[in-house]
Amino acid sequence: MSESAAHPSAAHASDAAAPAIHTGDRSFAAIAAKVRAGVPLGRDDGVALYRHRDLLGLGALANEVRERLHGDRTYFNVNLHINPTNVCEADCKFCSFARLTPDMPQAYTMTVEQVRQKVIERAHQPITEVHVVNGLHPGVPFSYYTDILRGLKELRPDVHLKAYTAVEIHYFAEKYGMTYEAVLRALIEAGLGSLPGGGAEIFADRVRRKICRDKADARQWLEVHRTAHRLGLRTNCTMLYGTVETLEERVEHMLALRELQAETGGFQTFIPLAFHNEHNDFRKLPEPTGVDDLRTYAVARLMLHNIPHIKAYWVMIGVKTAQIALSFGVDDVDGTVQEEKIYHMAGADTPMALSRAELVRLIREAGRTAVERDTLYGVRWIDDGAPLPEIRMDASVPFSGHSDRVQLPVVR
Repeated sequence: MSESAAHPSAAHASDAAAPAIHTGDRSFAAIAAKVRAGVPLGRDDGVALYRHRDLLGLGALANEVRERLHGDRTYFNVNLHINPTNVCEADCKFCSFARLTPDMPQAYTMTVEQVRQKVIERAHQPITEVHVVNGLHPGVPFSYYTDILRGLKELRPDVHLKAYTAVEIHYFAEKYGMTYEAVLRALIEAGLGSLPGGGAEIFADRVRRKICRDKADARQWLEVHRTAHRLGLRTNCTMLYGTVETLEERVEHMLALRELQAETGGFQTFIPLAFHNEHNDFRKLPEPTGVDDLRTYAVARLMLHNIPHIKAYWVMIGVKTAQIALSFGVDDVDGTVQEEKIYHMAGADTPMALSRAELVRLIREAGRTAVERDTLYGVRWIDDGAPLPEIRMDASVPFSGHSDRVQLPVVR
């Protein structure tokens, strides 16, 4: 039952048939009016949305904005995740992926050729994006990162390389004595196409001191993205939720992203990242509930009016919650992913990959139209309702009618 249909007033018997109007209802109605009028929401509005008891009402309002922007379209792409090394100097308390030294159990560092092999093994797939994220490895040269990009571009010049978080860019600049701009220009020359949004965590200094005190801070993270936008790169942005932050700190995080977006216009997508508690120092903290997941997506859609897309990363929250989120402001479910390690090492029990047909099925059953995109949201294929068994991995434009195998160049 929604809050607006709660208990009748006890003041007058004649009012018994009328629902009581609570302060929260008035607040939500005022916020909804702002949203419909295109007025940006403030900090107090965001906190009030988080605390509003009518989850379905909140979702419906976020869905209004989602459908105003995107109709019933839901985006996905055919992508591959590669994490070349998990050796990392930063000791983030929530992280289950990193290993502090190369000799620790489960620590690894791929060679450039091993990274290339990940793409060679998928020569039959029309992958349009490779997503590359690492630990902060103290023992490799800067050329390791540029050589990875060049090696992947040599194999697949058609593939977009979304690589290296702002935390990594900051680390490269400090370690190798470069400016952010110099780092980014070198990576662009090597084949970089855009930046992922990871490493933002929560911007509040109080929280960062507890969860990630020894890596790029909020100001530095934002400055890397500001520089990237100035150089013409599109980037994503994220927020880790469910550790020790308050609702106010979540909203303030969103407002900081919104402010930079107003300045640069360079963010494409906001991705809320749910905390996972296995195999890390916060294992005693409870993970976010499904309700918290849905609230966070809805609040994000309503607060971030100037960031076009909200993504539900199915790897983190599960396929079923991702489906429901498509009615709570979300218009993107990421992609095929393949070989994701960071969250599976933290206990995620989701599949390691989804096929195109599986993604189309989950989108269809949520009552939406599946749209395959490239990294920059160019449309490659729109679901025409064909039977699922006929949806092949290589069915998207411009691969329709081509052979099942993408021909890789011969590299000598």
